Amino acid sequence: MGLKRKLMRNGNGWALCINSTLLNLLEIDPQTDMVCYNMENDILKITKSEHKKETRLQES
Repeated sequence: MGLKRKLMRNGNGWALCINSTLLNLLEIDPQTDMVCYNMENDILKITKSEHKKETRLQES
């Protein structure tokens, strides 16, 4: 069983929207976490990365 999702146009490429239920199951906070994706045969695997997004302090 799997979820069927449409791809959306994003600039010169295409994007896959990941809903909040899947983000919660993967324990991903899109504000701070990054994801890692790998191709194995013809399967795309998306996992939570051990790296975090860089946060930049805004200058006053």
